[in-house]
Amino acid sequence: MKIFAIGMNYAQHNEELEGNSLKPAEPVVFTKADSSLLKDGRPFFLPEELGRIDYETELVVRICRLGKSIPERFAHRYYDAVTVGIDFTARDLQKKLKHQGLPWDLCKGFDGAAAIGEWVPVEKFRDVQAIHFHLDVTANGERRTVQEGCTSDMFYSVDQIVSYISQWFTLKTGDIIYTGTPAGVGPVHIDDHLEGWLEERKVLEFNVK
Repeated sequence: MKIFAIGMNYAQHNEELEGNSLKPAEPVVFTKADSSLLKDGRPFFLPEELGRIDYETELVVRICRLGKSIPERFAHRYYDAVTVGIDFTARDLQKKLKHQGLPWDLCKGFDGAAAIGEWVPVEKFRDVQAIHFHLDVTANGERRTVQEGCTSDMFYSVDQIVSYISQWFTLKTGDIIYTGTPAGVGPVHIDDHLEGWLEERKVLEFNVK
């Protein structure tokens, strides 16, 4: 199983981190180690040695068939389910790596950095490019929505992303793609309780320890 992720795919998120809302010339693709996958409601153990760890809530897509060099018009045939995931990011380390012009692997692919929720078949949704999702965090007894997004705001659509990645990597059944985060990313702390939602369906829930 391969874990792909897309960076800088929402204008407001780009502005909050990069100072501009410009669309990248091509999808920004990076990968996470398979050991970064966090599922089944297991807790996220905060790696304090990495400094600040931010949540980045995203729509995640599951690949359902083998594909290489997939035309965009056929890309919808290659995924069958979506969920909410969290692309945990070691933010201090990321800033250092970016400043040095180095890859993001260390700040994005550490153990537990790819939280993932319950899969929902795509046919449950009218349009994969019109799905609302959000993240609620309960901290110190107070619950609040910290991130909200809609896939209609993506720079690059799900089909465009699937097609683009398949030009470089053979996609296989079970591969997953994190499609980018909207604005509102922020740090997690020990004892936080996180809940991810697709529309009105809660698909992700776990604690930070």
